[in-house]
Amino acid sequence: MTPILRTRELSVSFGGVRALTGVDLEVSEGQLVGLIGPNGAGKTTFVDAITGFVSYHGSVELDGRTLDGLPAHARAKLGLVRTWQATELFDDLTVRENVAVAAYRPSFLTTIKELFTPPPASPPSVDEALELLGIASLASEMPADLSQGQRKLVGVARALAERTRVLCLDEPAAGLDTAESEQLGRELRQVADAGTAMLLIDHDMGLVLGICDDVYVLEFGKLIAHGPPQVVRADPAVIEAYLGSAAGELAGETAAG
Repeated sequence: MTPILRTRELSVSFGGVRALTGVDLEVSEGQLVGLIGPNGAGKTTFVDAITGFVSYHGSVELDGRTLDGLPAHARAKLGLVRTWQATELFDDLTVRENVAVAAYRPSFLTTIKELFTPPPASPPSVDEALELLGIASLASEMPADLSQGQRKLVGVARALAERTRVLCLDEPAAGLDTAESEQLGRELRQVADAGTAMLLIDHDMGLVLGICDDVYVLEFGKLIAHGPPQVVRADPAVIEAYLGSAAGELAGETAAG
């Protein structure tokens, strides 16, 4: 498969501290790729770099086009979209309106026209995103009436409504209980199966190893493993990188498999 997103020798430094060193990663059409690693491994820094929020050395390509030097908003316009760890919704807008805000990109002339005419209806991508994530029934609800898991799904829908080429999910399961995390995983897998390429970063090992097609593992800013979940979870370097319960989870899943 030809990758939609490709990084080559991606490196990030903050002063004298090297946060990422020579990271190569690929995401193809309809593929759900996981990026995991212990705390401080550089996962969020990687997403910040490819989406244009921090400077880097190396290259980032989307659909064969280099993004190097482009600001974050230009990368998003081309289809490289991200979510954030904290899901901030507009509490005075309905779920559909929250998603529509992200999908709506008026031109200067459209903005002037709307001073004198009613705003247009929500674009089709809004309802398509809600349907795809199984939350169309929540379209008229207010954010205050949603569970934490539902709020996370609205955040993902908001990103999908931007007509993404690659969706980068930064810790979407943070703050969710087991049932909510499992539901999120099922919905994300469905989105990928429908054709959307996604990069998933999360501390929930069960979530990432359970739904991803391919997994990359970072430690101290360097890739230490890459491959299908069943290969990664059995890799001695990966098990060694995780301490305590996470290492136990990896070892347990390996034995069970």
